[in-house]
Amino acid sequence: MNTAVTRRAAPPPRRNWRFRLRRDRSLLLMTVPAIVLVIAFNYVPLFGLVTAFQEYDPLVGVRYSEWVGLDQFSRLFDDPLFWGALKNTLYLSFVQLILFFPIPIALALLLNSVLSERLRNFIQSVVYLPHFFSWVLAVTIFQQMLGGAGALNQFLRSHDLGTWDVMTDPHTFALLVTSQAIWKEAGWGIIVFLAALAAINTEQYEAAAVDGAGRFRRMWHITLPGLRGVIMLMLVLRLGNALTVGFEQFLVQREAVGHDAADVLDTFSFYYGIATGNYSYGAAAGLFKSVISLLLIWGANRLAHAFGEDGLYRK
Repeated sequence: MNTAVTRRAAPPPRRNWRFRLRRDRSLLLMTVPAIVLVIAFNYVPLFGLVTAFQEYDPLVGVRYSEWVGLDQFSRLFDDPLFWGALKNTLYLSFVQLILFFPIPIALALLLNSVLSERLRNFIQSVVYLPHFFSWVLAVTIFQQMLGGAGALNQFLRSHDLGTWDVMTDPHTFALLVTSQAIWKEAGWGIIVFLAALAAINTEQYEAAAVDGAGRFRRMWHITLPGLRGVIMLMLVLRLGNALTVGFEQFLVQREAVGHDAADVLDTFSFYYGIATGNYSYGAAAGLFKSVISLLLIWGANRLAHAFGEDGLYRK
């Protein structure tokens, strides 16, 4: 009896690191400037965290400053201004997560449904533009619209409806800064989602249309599942960056609404640390924020794995 012997295909030869280095040298060279910037501005400053455990004196430097252990953190946790800044940070992060995070997704879906390529490119250019404005300019534009002498109050005065200076109202400050963030950054945030939409196989839409699926069902069963991995990744990054709600934006508007409404952890570190010369106190507040952010991003990544997504890395 004849027996057929099937031969298994040999696995491709493994390339050593020297071969991969020669093959990808052009791409690696392109990443060198970015790596240098990351090391210079993200990793080298980490050595300064030791000042959070000292009574740092810039005249004698880190080496000869007095070591105080956890005294700066004890002082920090006894400071009601710190807890107020932390409360504001968490509240503003929650408001921006609820109101801001879905906007780029919705904009990407709307742009993806525009059939005219010229119109789509024009809309993209318009919504991208505010990202390149500084926060000083963005706040100035809102001041001209919503400030005491802005367009809104001129309209209210002309109709004898009184006035409402939104820019100095601490009760609506959370909605104000969220609106500013949406106007300035939502258009830039759609880039990642548009790239994910472009990767979805168009044959799925064609097959669904042949089966009678309408626009909404195609979006629900094809588009959103195709975006799910990217949405979870951006959510993880957003939660990891939740305690950084915008230093420049709040710094510009702090005097107008008062520190009770506008102080967040970043402005707290600046005003009660660097501005007063108490560098160790500011470093302790910054280190606390970094540790909490690390825990948030770890928890969000675990949540992404629970939903079957990769998150920042594969499980």
